[in-house]
Amino acid sequence: MSATTAEQTRLYAVADWYDAEALLTIEERQVLARLREFLDREAGPLLADFWERGEFPEQLAQPLIGLNLMEPFEAPARGIYQGFRIFELARTDASLATWYTAQAGLFRTAIRVGASPEQQREWMPKVIDFSLKGVFSLTEPESGSDIAGGLATTAHRRSDGSWVLNGAKRWIGGAATADVLAVFARDVADGQVKAFLVDRKSDGVTLDKIHGKTSLRMMQNAHITLDGVRVPEAMRLHHVNSFRDVAAMLRAMRSDVAWIAAGIQAGAFEAALRYITERTQFGRPLGSFQLVQEKLARMLGNVTASLSLVVRLTEQQAKGIYRDQDSALAKMQTSLFMRDTVALAREVVGGNGITLASDVARFHADAEAVYSYEGTHDINALIIGRALTGESAFTR
Repeated sequence: MSATTAEQTRLYAVADWYDAEALLTIEERQVLARLREFLDREAGPLLADFWERGEFPEQLAQPLIGLNLMEPFEAPARGIYQGFRIFELARTDASLATWYTAQAGLFRTAIRVGASPEQQREWMPKVIDFSLKGVFSLTEPESGSDIAGGLATTAHRRSDGSWVLNGAKRWIGGAATADVLAVFARDVADGQVKAFLVDRKSDGVTLDKIHGKTSLRMMQNAHITLDGVRVPEAMRLHHVNSFRDVAAMLRAMRSDVAWIAAGIQAGAFEAALRYITERTQFGRPLGSFQLVQEKLARMLGNVTASLSLVVRLTEQQAKGIYRDQDSALAKMQTSLFMRDTVALAREVVGGNGITLASDVARFHADAEAVYSYEGTHDINALIIGRALTGESAFTR
């Protein structure tokens, strides 16, 4: 879609029933239109093959970076634009959205929240133009939902001021192509969590690709082993001194995943809608059957409700309102809607819904990973429950 067309035609005329896109400026829609044109032309034809092979289409990385999506305007990009950027990527493919937000969301947030002003001045421009590529390395083999208390990777400060890291991280997407790993470790001296930018090629760093995945197959997730890895004090994120600081990052990043969940629904819904308008059964268009129309209406309701949640959350965050329970509610509910939407999409496409040719199968499988990461349903529900009742039901 050309920029001129973007000014005249809504990008999300079908999936965005209540026109949340109206909150975007013409300039923002133009950037998103360029992104969509690239995704349709360059990414779309590759997705089924690379998903089946379990490989990331690396030929898309530099052209995608070259679109200058992170900060395309003279003024800082607005939150609503950033949300729709995620939405556009996810409605094409969840792995592409996860890959891009690993840099633009997780790693950038680690620097924005955790780095000192001096560190930010040095690193942030490189994060924005991808000349410093990084990944967020928090989850461990034995600790996911209980990472706050279960984080076992250790950091020991030497007499010369440098640090030595030992431990392991797991499910770290994009680690194999990153320059640095933002590693969270527990300081053996005070028991508090610290964060470090670790050169991926440092002695003692070992990366192993996680095989056998049935979801987000294109995204390359790694198991990382840290064995006596030396890190200078200058590469420690100076504003991360407890898990409370890590929680502030998670609070900001969880909304990105809610946008991904909304985008996956839009992609699955649109793919199903295309299919039923082309398919005939019993001598009639598939879309003419009552039960099919009922499922389409439910899918649209889920997408619309999800967009409403993430748009309102983003508006609140733009005002500086960041609450754990708000991002937890958005992640929890959009993920529930997502599971329902992709299941309905697969159902209306019938047997062809389990083949990659329809696109629905890819969304259906990838939704399971998004349902779990950045806070499972149960964990987010407990965060909300704690805010509602004032009582923590987390296991002690």
